[in-house]
Amino acid sequence: MALDMNIEELLVIGDFDLLINQVKGNWVTKNNKILPYVSLVQRLCGIFKSTDFRHTPRAQNEFAVTLATIASMIQHSKSIHIDPLEITLREELADCANVEVKLDGQPWYTDIKAYLEKRRVSPKEFN
Repeated sequence: MALDMNIEELLVIGDFDLLINQVKGNWVTKNNKILPYVSLVQRLCGIFKSTDFRHTPRAQNEFAVTLATIASMIQHSKSIHIDPLEITLREELADCANVEVKLDGQPWYTDIKAYLEKRRVSPKEFN
């Protein structure tokens, strides 16, 4: 994707310290199964103006862990095309983002608030 978008400077953040250090050339790759992948990534890095790899501990990388969990739960067809997942980051808590307004224009908690304030419920509030 970075190549298709003509990205010149690339920052790769990962939580697997071993692979990051192997790609950076700091550590020797001994596993023959991943050697072709490490070599490919190193060759691809030469295409970019600059490439940097940074390690982020898994405990501090909750977003990536969540995406990996979601990806493992999705059933994919055998087709080559996979629809992208649109993600929006928000500052407020998720349960606060889903508060709905009732048809009368009042927030959903109006009846609860009235009950707590007056300690009574009027029959019209059940309609």
